[in-house]
Order: sequence, then C-alpha cells, then structure tokens
Amino acid sequence: MNYAQKAEKIFPHMVELRRDFHRHPELAFEEEHTARRIVRELDRLGIDCSYTGKGGAVIGRLLDGQTPTVALRAEMDALPGAENTDLPFASSVAGKMHACGHDAHMAMVLGAAALLAESPPEGNVLFVFQPAEERGGGARVVMQSGALDGVDAIFGGHVTQHYRVGEIMVADGVITAQSDRFAIRVQGRGGHGARPHEATDAVVIAGMLITAIQTLVSREINPIYPSVVTIGRVAAGSAANVIAENAVLEGTIRTTLPEVRAHLHKGLERMTDAFAELHNSRIDLQIESGYPPVVNSKRETAVCYRAAREVIGDQGLMTMDHPSMGSEDFSYYLEAIPGCYVRFGARAHEHQYIPLHSPEFDVDEAVMKVGAVYFDTLARQALREYAGPSS
Repeated sequence: MNYAQKAEKIFPHMVELRRDFHRHPELAFEEEHTARRIVRELDRLGIDCSYTGKGGAVIGRLLDGQTPTVALRAEMDALPGAENTDLPFASSVAGKMHACGHDAHMAMVLGAAALLAESPPEGNVLFVFQPAEERGGGARVVMQSGALDGVDAIFGGHVTQHYRVGEIMVADGVITAQSDRFAIRVQGRGGHGARPHEATDAVVIAGMLITAIQTLVSREINPIYPSVVTIGRVAAGSAANVIAENAVLEGTIRTTLPEVRAHLHKGLERMTDAFAELHNSRIDLQIESGYPPVVNSKRETAVCYRAAREVIGDQGLMTMDHPSMGSEDFSYYLEAIPGCYVRFGARAHEHQYIPLHSPEFDVDEAVMKVGAVYFDTLARQALREYAGPSS
C-alpha cells in the first residue's frame, strides 16, 4: 500500500478525532476528556494502554516481546485564549482553544497507531500522549514515571504554517532555544503626582530598565549567536495623579549557547543592582529556568530524513539554517533518550501565514495524512535500524 492509499484510508477518522479534540480543549494538567478519548481510540485499535488519571500521560504499547523499542510522542494540552476562527468545530469551552496544533498531533499519532496495529512491525512501539507541554513541562512527568525506561529512541514533531502541506523540516543539532522567565520588582516610594521630589518613581525606573535591558543583546552579545530578551508584561500605578511606589516587569530569555545564557543572567543582575543604587530604590530580580534546548541526535535525524524522503520525496524536504527561538519540553526526553523532532508544513498553498498561538490559528487538515504516514514509516525504519548489526 503506497503513501496516498495509506493516507486516504485513515484520513476521515483522523479528521473526526482532531475535531473532537479541538471542540473540547483542556489546559495543562487538566486533559481528562482528551486522555479518555485517546484511551477509547487505543482500545478500539486493540493497543494496550495505561492512564494514571488527570494530570498524567496516556501510554499506548504495541509490543511483540522483541527489542528494540521506539516511542512516538504527541501533546494533549491546549492554550488559554478565545478562538476566532469561525470553524464549525471551534472550541466549545470559553477562554480555551487549540491554538498550537496539538489536536492535529494527537490525531497524527493515533493515525500512525492504526497503521502500525494493522501490520505490526518487529519490535515495540510506544505511543506517548503527554500532558502540559505549553506550561508545566509534562514531559518530565512522563520521564519520572519510568514509562520510557528501555526506549531506544523517541520521535516527535510539530505543525507550523512556516511550511506548506507536503513539506517536512528535518535537521540535526539545536532545533529550539533554552527558555527562561524573569520577574523584576521595583520598590520605590509613592507620592503625589504634583510633588515628584518627595517620591521615588517606580515607573520611571521601570521605563529606564526596559530600555537598558535591550542593550544586553544588541551591545553585549555577538550578533552571530541567537539570543532574545523580551519584556512581555509591565504593571505599575493606581491612578493618574499618584506616583507609583511599585512596578513589575516580567519577561523571557531565549538562548542557544550556555555561555550566552550565563552572560544574560549576569547582565540582568548587574543592571538591576546598578539601577537600585542609582535611583535609591530596591529592585528584586528572580530568574526561573525554563525548558532546555531541543537537540536532535545525528543517527535519529538520519532515520527521520530517510522516512520523510520516502513519504514526501526530495521536493518536500526542508532544512533549517538557524534554531527557532521558541521552546519545547521535548527537550527533556532528548536529555535521556536519543531522538529527533521535526516540523510538518500545515499551511494550504493558497493561504496566508498565521502564527502559532494566534486566536485565528488553524491547520490544513491534510497535514495529518503526511504526519500519520511519516510516523508509521519512521517507526518501521527506526526499528530496523536499531535491530541491525550497528545497534
């Protein structure tokens, strides 16, 4: 059975699954409806599975008692936000939507599960449906559970409108950035807006910090090293004629090199200390480590490349010149297990690009044909690779 035949056979049911997931979005560690729908589907396919309950992962197991073992991963969580797509299957839950394509990811992996269950390969395949990729690092929950002990390789992917349907981006090395979050709290002294000499204005200090912090990247980091410092939230003040006593700045740091990350952390500490001294105020800085970089291993990337080439041909193979400055908790798997993370083109050829996390985000559902057959092909090729004499 060729790619087109495989894809058409499973496509209608994948559409049904994806639309059900899309209608019922659930946030990180709340994915109970989603998980139970996945369990029912794995049961229908005759695939053994386990689910530890709300906040846990669903792990499907297609086992033949032989080694090796590979894992295919999808994410279950949605995002906070109001959907603005006008789709007939739009979110039925106010303030929540699948704006990152995880609904399509689940359908793809379930589609691959159907193909693999119909004609089981030699070796074991785990289907990993994890909670809380968007926030909370659900991949760590899976790793800590021991469910992936003994897995030889793990594979995942993400839809994107940067590429068109029928295109897959495969690259080795660093794929996404390290993400960190920070919060800066400025403690000044409040006062009347007409008498600034009697106060220490937290808004002025915060404003100067916002400008100064941008020079950490633009003037202290070598331009050839990707790095970003973004302040995404500012809060201060209570009234137009009151000098604010407190201000809060919250932001994110994205880096791909440990030494650049260390420099930016130290730079934030240096600037906040200096501004506190300069303005006779108190400034507290907190930095919270986020997801590590996703780093694809060479052998697994080569397997993915061959699988993608078999499914879509040379014309659909994309590569990446520079890492994405986004982040992904697939990195936690790759710290312990070799693997590869790819991107699936999900934009119809005639459509305008819409970014992930947008209220208008949607995918061309044809991407699920590509993704399901790719994961099916990949699992079979990977099992043959690891069963061979070089494993």
